[in-house]
Amino acid sequence: MDPSNLEKQRLPEEPRFLDFPHLPDNATRDGKPLLNKYSSTITKGHDFPGAQAMLYAAGVPNVEAMKNSPHVGIASVWWEGNPCNMHLLDLGKIVKESVEKQGMLAWQYNTIGVSDAITMGGEGMRFSLQSREIIADSIETVTCAQHHDACITLPGCDKNMPGCVMAMARHNRPSIMIYGGTTAVGYSNLLRKPINISTCYEAHGAYLYNTLAQPTSDGGDTSKTKDEIMTDIEQHACPGAGACGGMYTANTMATAIESMGLTLPGSSSTPATSPAKMRECSKAADAIRTCMERNIKPRDLLTKRAFENAMVMTMALGGSTNSVVHLLAMAASADVPLSLADFQRVSDKTPFIADLAPSGKHYMADLYAVGGVPSVQKLLVAAGLLDGDIPTVTGKTLAQNIEAFPSLPPDQAIIHPLARPIKATGHLQILRGNLAPGGAVAKITGKEGVRFVGAARVFDKETQLDAALSRGAIARGANLVLVVRYEGPKGGPGMPEQLKASAAIMGARLTNVALVTDGRYSGASHGFIVGHVVPEAAIGGPIALVRDGDVITIDAESNQLHMDVGAEELARRMAAWSPPRKTVTRGVLAKYAHLVGDASHGALTDQF
Repeated sequence: MDPSNLEKQRLPEEPRFLDFPHLPDNATRDGKPLLNKYSSTITKGHDFPGAQAMLYAAGVPNVEAMKNSPHVGIASVWWEGNPCNMHLLDLGKIVKESVEKQGMLAWQYNTIGVSDAITMGGEGMRFSLQSREIIADSIETVTCAQHHDACITLPGCDKNMPGCVMAMARHNRPSIMIYGGTTAVGYSNLLRKPINISTCYEAHGAYLYNTLAQPTSDGGDTSKTKDEIMTDIEQHACPGAGACGGMYTANTMATAIESMGLTLPGSSSTPATSPAKMRECSKAADAIRTCMERNIKPRDLLTKRAFENAMVMTMALGGSTNSVVHLLAMAASADVPLSLADFQRVSDKTPFIADLAPSGKHYMADLYAVGGVPSVQKLLVAAGLLDGDIPTVTGKTLAQNIEAFPSLPPDQAIIHPLARPIKATGHLQILRGNLAPGGAVAKITGKEGVRFVGAARVFDKETQLDAALSRGAIARGANLVLVVRYEGPKGGPGMPEQLKASAAIMGARLTNVALVTDGRYSGASHGFIVGHVVPEAAIGGPIALVRDGDVITIDAESNQLHMDVGAEELARRMAAWSPPRKTVTRGVLAKYAHLVGDASHGALTDQF
């Protein structure tokens, strides 16, 4: 091992990574900066002849390129079988070609992913959140082990984006993210309206409660059965390549990361199959060269100001609750102090202005048509809500990047004027109380009200609630707070999303129901929902002590999540509680459950 790394064994415990030999940041030749800072370790001279032999075999064309060309890794989160990711290999090839035209060596590779929509409601969903760590680990591994000088990532689905950025923060070499882009809007011929992936789950609730039917108000056909309608929805909700079209987790994270300066302008709202997305991929080489020449590294961009921008955009556009756990993880990976209190502070000052799905009518493709995310950024920078002076991967400030983009048209209906917001403050609220002393995340747009009181009905796994919904056993009438527990990071394991249940409740129009869980919700979830309850049930958090009939109060004005049970009674219940047996003791989920931290700190696996 390098002596400098051995020396670290004697240092106090703190976040630290291996040091890799590299050329000085200001190294030049003939007045030009040397860009092969890390790869030169194995390509100069003949210290690593085996490495050079392998690189020649892999495609290095000649000695000149071996000794002087920088190595750029192109990491696609590509696999077949998921529309969010199935096109990323081809986008990566465009990036590779553009990098090679710059005289650099481009090495394309893939990491893994999990489709949330495919795994939703099943055991496969337990693998979803931990895929974020695998993506981060994979990109860090290849970048560092292969001595890459820079990194361009191409994510598509929810966990992909934070995984890529966490890896960038770890290896801290010049990096750019290219979002795979949003899908087009689907259309149901039988419902005669635009649809998307969320429609599938909400229609399922209507299907279970026998309320799924064709519209009667337009004079059209009403003869189709609920099974025919479901089949039509399933066939047309996802028209092709691209991430789920609303302000769900993928678009939320892409928007946040663009607002932090880690992508080219417009990346988060450019549709997946548009010519503009291809042009973005072609421009990536110019941008990564700029980052390398100016030594712009991820941690130069991942500042507290940048995270503030990410939170503002998330609140303004009505983004996913998952943004909280992901931004916390990204910040921790970059050693930036960020806490739940920061989310509440930003929520309190940021108006919710976007009529975007899941709570609104429009989709990211619609927003692109009126100017996209840069036009929204212009509005928020002008209002002093967004910091336009942060640096970006282009070498320019965020404000300079968006200067050429149009302002939002005055007649568009997607983004409300700041003077007439949908809600005066953010839709994400951080709740605490005797049910969640370590915090919980609520998604409350105001359409459902801001306070809910109801009797608890407890389910020890999401499958139990799904089964009750399938039986029609959740009745309309008195207010109910459905508590789903033992679904946290450790207890799940994997902190699965619960869109199947939350969407079914919306589709069945069970307006008397609120949801509370130590698991997560999909970005497509809406309604009166509270997730990320900390401490989780599996480690003896108070949510493990809730019993059927306990009265629970969810109050977004006082930021309280409280059960009407006294301290003495809770102590008696705690004394009688014992942790359940682990459901998994081997394999990747067992490792994850052993290592993962709580959701209020990002559910990380490398904070020992």
